[in-house]
Amino acid sequence: MTITLRRRKRKDGIESLILDYYFPKANRKRIREKLDLFVYSNPKTVKERSHNKKTLLLAENIRSKKFLEIQHEEHGFSHLIKDNLDKNFITYFSEKTEKRYNESSFGNYSNWDGTLKHLIKFRGDYVPFREVDSKWLEDFKYYLKHTAKTKSSRPLSQNSCYSYFNKVRACIKEAIREGIISYNPAEQVKGFKQGESEREFLTLEELKKVANTECEIPILKQAFLFSALTGLRWSDVHKLVWKEVQYSEEQGHYIRFKQKKTNGYQTHPIPEQAFKLLADRGEDEERVFKGLRYSAWNNLKLQQWVMKAGISKTITFHCARHTYATLQLTFGTDIYTVSKLLGHKELKTTQVYAKIINQKKVDAANAIPDINW
Repeated sequence: MTITLRRRKRKDGIESLILDYYFPKANRKRIREKLDLFVYSNPKTVKERSHNKKTLLLAENIRSKKFLEIQHEEHGFSHLIKDNLDKNFITYFSEKTEKRYNESSFGNYSNWDGTLKHLIKFRGDYVPFREVDSKWLEDFKYYLKHTAKTKSSRPLSQNSCYSYFNKVRACIKEAIREGIISYNPAEQVKGFKQGESEREFLTLEELKKVANTECEIPILKQAFLFSALTGLRWSDVHKLVWKEVQYSEEQGHYIRFKQKKTNGYQTHPIPEQAFKLLADRGEDEERVFKGLRYSAWNNLKLQQWVMKAGISKTITFHCARHTYATLQLTFGTDIYTVSKLLGHKELKTTQVYAKIINQKKVDAANAIPDINW
């Protein structure tokens, strides 16, 4: 069975939209349903083109829902989907956000939590799944781009829009996998393009300064410096246990661990100065950085520590990883090796750091004042 969206021309320069049902196994193989919608045959103005775009999006949404309703009836579980459509999408999204927190995926949790706050500002704390269609998603996109504000009352950046919208798409995919809904309205909606974000990092001199500055939370300083010298993500530093810290005559000290973000296993060599940051070895299943916590308070103490060292940059824990990458490239490690050390699946992810280094070279080349000759 197929349902096709078709157009029927009229004499007034517009086209009616029709759903064409085709049932190959039925006696009556074809049924046509006229929708109360129209588009312009040859749109000439911005208004007409905008009308066509919105109307076709709505018609495609209707077509998808009709197709799924018939499929559900044929397989005898349409009542289950209908019951699920009354469930609260905001509650479901909140549960998935909490799951990220419980999994200690704190950077990811922060993005999900930010998305949740904007979803509630957008349409309140109750949105049934039946309302989460392509038009609703287009409206949410518009809200992110034109209405949403940061805590400092500024418009959201391109990358924030990109991140928040993708969290909603990810949540919808999870709902499909769990059988709550059976079609993906996000397939009809284009997402935001990702912009190139400025990745803050510490120079070698700045890293030396923070290393020689006292931090109110010693375990936080220890973990940050370890990340800056190894490139490990917060999630991998946080969950690191002693059995993963190993040694061999050939490799020296190294970590054999499963990356939290990618689920891929990695053997990661660590320099001697990073190993010296670690406390006395504990039991195999004991956390290496015992007592390390993620919280707004710890983030504040991290920033205060950096400022105490005389550095005015806005630094988060993830900046330690950026620091590692830029220092490796600065001191001549080839980009392919850096990519492997960072555990990147694609080289293009690492190339962002190469652009930073190239820009620093350009800045340095133009740093000499005019010699006036």
